[in-house]
Amino acid sequence: MTTFCITGGRIIDPANGRDEIADLWISDGKIRTSAPEGEIETTIDASGRIVVPGLIDMHVHLREPGREDKETIASGTRAAAAGGFTSVVPMPNTTPVIDSQTGVKFILSRSQSDAVVNVFPSAAVTVGQKGEAITEFGDLVAAGAVAFTDDGHPVMNNEIMRRALEYATMFKVPILDHCEDLNLAHAGVMHEGKVSLRLGLKGWPSVAESIQVERDVELAAFTGGKIHICHVSSAASVDAIRRGKQAGVQISGEVTPHHLSLTDEALRDFDTHAKCNPPLSDEEDRESLIQGLLDDTIEVIATDHAPHTDIEKDLVFTEAPNGIIGMETAFAVVNEVLVRSGLMSMSRLIGKLTVGPARVLSLDKGTLSDGADGDVTILDPEARWTVDPERFQSRSRNCPWERTELVGVVSATIVGGRIIFQDGEILV
Repeated sequence: MTTFCITGGRIIDPANGRDEIADLWISDGKIRTSAPEGEIETTIDASGRIVVPGLIDMHVHLREPGREDKETIASGTRAAAAGGFTSVVPMPNTTPVIDSQTGVKFILSRSQSDAVVNVFPSAAVTVGQKGEAITEFGDLVAAGAVAFTDDGHPVMNNEIMRRALEYATMFKVPILDHCEDLNLAHAGVMHEGKVSLRLGLKGWPSVAESIQVERDVELAAFTGGKIHICHVSSAASVDAIRRGKQAGVQISGEVTPHHLSLTDEALRDFDTHAKCNPPLSDEEDRESLIQGLLDDTIEVIATDHAPHTDIEKDLVFTEAPNGIIGMETAFAVVNEVLVRSGLMSMSRLIGKLTVGPARVLSLDKGTLSDGADGDVTILDPEARWTVDPERFQSRSRNCPWERTELVGVVSATIVGGRIIFQDGEILV
């Protein structure tokens, strides 16, 4: 392992309440807050930049196994590194579904050989994500699963969700819930509102999400389980999570960069790159998501990186799949929406991308404490760039910010003491 020093940067470590101009050392793959003995082999000048714990994306779709034409563990983790993420949690809705020890072991084995960042597998709540029979939680945790989710397929059965929360409590892992009442959302292709009416498209009412969030609050309170609400998109959902927290329920939530920055107006030209689930909502909901971050009702920003092929996204709007790629644009998008707008400090934003997800998942990550793993991201919050998906590390191009000028660049991504990404290039 190379011993190196990151000099002159603004170190922001929300886990330790640290925000100062200082040097940081990495030796033998570990963070050092003072100069280690021996020769410094490499120096990185971080003047004018911020040095933060490696970002954590707790909600990504890497598509392997089964849809390697969209993404692979190799390409997806390279996209993560380019976005400053040193750790990712892939969803289990692959083909086949990750619902057995074999599936979890496959993800870990393939990650060991192909991944350039840390990969922490999640496993399905129900067998085949069919919502009928609970998976073997104990076996899956033993194999390496850090959370359980049927993301992409809501757990509609209340009894199944109750038992899942009870099992999850036994093994001290969270349930990551995709909240969508299929009966209410049936055939909806975008948010139900003025824009859907104007476009003549079947709407997906926001209550389809919030009604299940309310259920989750009740079930988490009843079971004592730990539940995390994926990709929150509506004001009513934020309110439900807020009330749950005030009542002492173990509930947390995440919001995506695209729900923070875009509304259903992005679909006015039938742009399938902005079609997602839950759908982009209206301005009132978007502002409520931001308020949820500001008052810590929502403690995590996660991308829900969902790659699709050009062929699929070129279908007519009603037939195109839901999903937006987001890892390589994430920091720039939330930097503009939250920090440059004056709504949030950089330190609080970094907390939503580091210690927030680490705490939800009980990961020993997201900090620059002495002796912590050498996962570090260096960011230039003032650099401007124009989004060109053709230059992405991801295999897919379904990005709604194409040709948009954003502010905020990832200068370097360091994983376990190795420089993986620097100045626009993957180095491994």
